[in-house]
Amino acid sequence: MPARPAAPPAGGLGWANLGMDIVSVNRVRRLLAQYGEGFFERMLTPGELADCRTSSGLDVLSLCGRIAAKEAAFKTLRVRGRFLPWPDIVVRRSEGGWPLVELHRSAAEMAAESGIAEITVSISHDVDYAVAVAAPIIAPTPYVSSSS
Repeated sequence: MPARPAAPPAGGLGWANLGMDIVSVNRVRRLLAQYGEGFFERMLTPGELADCRTSSGLDVLSLCGRIAAKEAAFKTLRVRGRFLPWPDIVVRRSEGGWPLVELHRSAAEMAAESGIAEITVSISHDVDYAVAVAAPIIAPTPYVSSSS
């Protein structure tokens, strides 16, 4: 019987924790109708909300994509007993249109503790769901010469 594959120890050389999240568009529409746009101001920064606006108002699919991206980015950190620091993980639209993740304050600290320099994310959405996948970019380790 073949041996089961073993994952490298978390945080060891070559280890990268992917994060993925899915958000129901209907659930977000319901929250938006029930509590208004202010509900999402606890989760998204003013700049993120601005990225979700179109000439006709708030684009719910973009809103769902931002929420999924933040959750996915947080999952790459693999921190125990910590809550998602919503305002400290910022997902903005680049000039090219793709999402960029910025880590601030507590999120930046958690990333540094996990050896993560940056997080890259991809967002996709359709009628009913938005999904995001995040991958950490591992911080380079300082080179240590074996002869020194």
